[in-house]
Amino acid sequence: MRMIHLTDAQNVGELAMIKSLLDGNGIAYVVHGEHVSSLYPGVPFFVSRVMVDASDQARAEVLLSRLRLSIRETPAER
Repeated sequence: MRMIHLTDAQNVGELAMIKSLLDGNGIAYVVHGEHVSSLYPGVPFFVSRVMVDASDQARAEVLLSRLRLSIRETPAER
């Protein structure tokens, strides 16, 4: 299993959503710095790095892009 960088979560809320999305779609992942980033919220040096298997990268990126689009929508845009 070759793990590659998928994204950096900027806070614990964003990380929870990413983890839930990956779990719900059966994509294995590893989070580097998960607990350190919660000790120092808002410090850009302590982000949580989300890693996925190289074979799941494309599917994970599509799911993540859909998540980010739905977060940006406002109720008036729907």
